[in-house]
Amino acid sequence: MSIFSSLSHAPNWKAFDVFMSDALYHPAHGYYTRLQNQIGTNAASSDFATSPVLSPFFGEALAKQVAECLEVTGTSEVWEFGAGTGALALQVLTALDERLTRYCIVDLSGSLQAQQQATLAAGLSAEQLSKVHWLQALPDQMSGVIVGNEVLDAMPVKLLARVDGVWHERGVVQTEHGLQFADISTELRPPLEIAGGGDYVTEIHPQGEAFIQTLADKLLRSQVLTGKGGAVLMIDYGFGESEYYHPERSMGTLMCHRAHQSNTNPLVCVGEQDITAHINFTGIALAAQGAGLTVSGYTSQGRFLLNCGLLDLLEHASLAEKAMAQKLVTEHEMGELFKVICLSTALDFEPLGFAVGDRSHAL
Repeated sequence: MSIFSSLSHAPNWKAFDVFMSDALYHPAHGYYTRLQNQIGTNAASSDFATSPVLSPFFGEALAKQVAECLEVTGTSEVWEFGAGTGALALQVLTALDERLTRYCIVDLSGSLQAQQQATLAAGLSAEQLSKVHWLQALPDQMSGVIVGNEVLDAMPVKLLARVDGVWHERGVVQTEHGLQFADISTELRPPLEIAGGGDYVTEIHPQGEAFIQTLADKLLRSQVLTGKGGAVLMIDYGFGESEYYHPERSMGTLMCHRAHQSNTNPLVCVGEQDITAHINFTGIALAAQGAGLTVSGYTSQGRFLLNCGLLDLLEHASLAEKAMAQKLVTEHEMGELFKVICLSTALDFEPLGFAVGDRSHAL
């Protein structure tokens, strides 16, 4: 495929976030728009697994936090962004059932939307299924609980490279030898001054932070017009700002995934592998606060799920089910690397998922 059919910079240079957007979401050649199942546990037929695919108890535990958010905000709608296979939607809808009046899914991938529809049709009653709506555009206002599991990491990032003490924006060029990185001078900088003078590559997240600001605007608009606001729950792998831009993290966090193998080269197998970057949760928190939301909690996924009663949910689970659920909470698996942040329109909200081990102060 060629991603250089339309160039925003000349000659033959694309900023990395533009390249990443094309590689993932190009209508004909993008990774998430191709007709295949990328998400699953089988390396022969998928590229990576998400928490809801690994264990249905993930969604069941998360649903307890969603229910509390619905009660606090006086709402009855859930909005899920990037719903993947539909596994999380199935788990939350099944757990909450009559508490929900609508479950709205926003997903850029037509192939994944078809998979979501099949998953929900097979697992829900006709009444439950009638509550599900797929949207291609956001309304002017939103109320309820917004959920995003591994959504922010798939949003295009800008690459910055400090070379010989000078900062550059890193882009991609097409050469006779294939795709290669190329740097241009820039005024862009990481949000923290990075100690030392050695070469350093990292990412900044303007699209992810703008996305959070958009959600905040729509929730707060609803609160002003209807008296009903909402909350945002984002789950992803990442760090706070000081850890993200640590001097020793000199190669950045960019990762690619294919057939359950990881690599750090986004310029190969373009459109055939996932490209992600870890999340700077401090940037997400600041974007939310700047737009008028409150940071109601921030902690590790493991602590969050335990606070939401995961152990009680596993009481009657099989040994195999417990083993899969354990991957969600143990530190060497997903429990520590993945974080959960809660943003809300409720100023004095203390959500149960962050009752023990809240790290908001560390952001």
